Amino acid sequence: MVTGAGGSIGSELVRQIMRFQPARILLVERAEFFLFEIHRELSSIVSSIEILPLIADIGDEPRIRQIFESYHPEVIFHAAAHKHVPMMESNTIEAVKNNMIATRTLGKLAGEFDATHFVLVSTDKAVNPTSIMGASKRVAEIIIQELDQTYSTNYVAVRFGNVLGSAGSVVPIFKDQIQNGGPVTVTDPKMTRYFMTIPEASQLVLQAGALGNGGEIFILDMGEPVRVLELAEDMIRLSGLVPYEDIDISFTGVRKGEKLFEELEISGENLEKTRHPKVFIGKIATFEKAEVASMLSAFQTAVNESDETKIRSLFNQFLSEASVYLNETPVQPIAETKKEKYFTQPSKLGLAEK
Repeated sequence: MVTGAGGSIGSELVRQIMRFQPARILLVERAEFFLFEIHRELSSIVSSIEILPLIADIGDEPRIRQIFESYHPEVIFHAAAHKHVPMMESNTIEAVKNNMIATRTLGKLAGEFDATHFVLVSTDKAVNPTSIMGASKRVAEIIIQELDQTYSTNYVAVRFGNVLGSAGSVVPIFKDQIQNGGPVTVTDPKMTRYFMTIPEASQLVLQAGALGNGGEIFILDMGEPVRVLELAEDMIRLSGLVPYEDIDISFTGVRKGEKLFEELEISGENLEKTRHPKVFIGKIATFEKAEVASMLSAFQTAVNESDETKIRSLFNQFLSEASVYLNETPVQPIAETKKEKYFTQPSKLGLAEK
């Protein structure tokens, strides 16, 4: 079973899983069009594998239970999530419902129906989270570790950074802005991000799932962080244009919940090597079962009461490393600065060569 099977990561996971010839693959997705597209693609090239498109919301327990009762999936890759950082700042309750409560529902059913493996796709934004999205994914990791103490299923989480070309990522946004004549918008000239291609990220998620014994949070080697400004400049050059002359670049300011740089390790944790050179295990302390139960109960109450302020407070209360905004005051854009100060030399990304 792959949840979020129509998304950028979910659909690539499905394509790569197909190479291992499973008897049956369940495509779980609530967006009808994206489910139709991935099912049509796979059906046109593979005939020996049973491919079932299942429209379902992972937060709908009766529907998900019915799927488990009907098909008893052995391995679950959980890629369904709300992932857009600024959007989740204004949709706090939905982030909690989808990224946390629904993850608990899905994971619990996997354990009840004796699935062998459950792999949560997580994010570097779960490290020292400042955003609702990042904090909700950190709690999802905690949920997975707690479930691993309860059921015989092997539950693991896999953290990685931004994926080049995924829906909502900077590459397609920059491409559209360049085609429209600019300006290309960058939040801050100092902002850096880890980047990985969709196929590479999906391959490493599969590797981590195979390596896990249960309870691990795997961290992928994302290489060196990349300055988003350099990426924007490179994309303009690759379009045959000159940055700041043919296409302007404007700085809009860091948005609420965003960081200037992302982290893949929590301060003080040790990374343990695995058999794969790009997959590591983060030695991260687990929460007690009673703590997890208390936390989820408090979040559920806040969701039921539609209390977004309470939700923000709860993240900071239960996650010692979190610093989530407690108010709705927007972050002010940075002052306009001379562009020459931020003009960079052609970067070492190798994009031109590729």
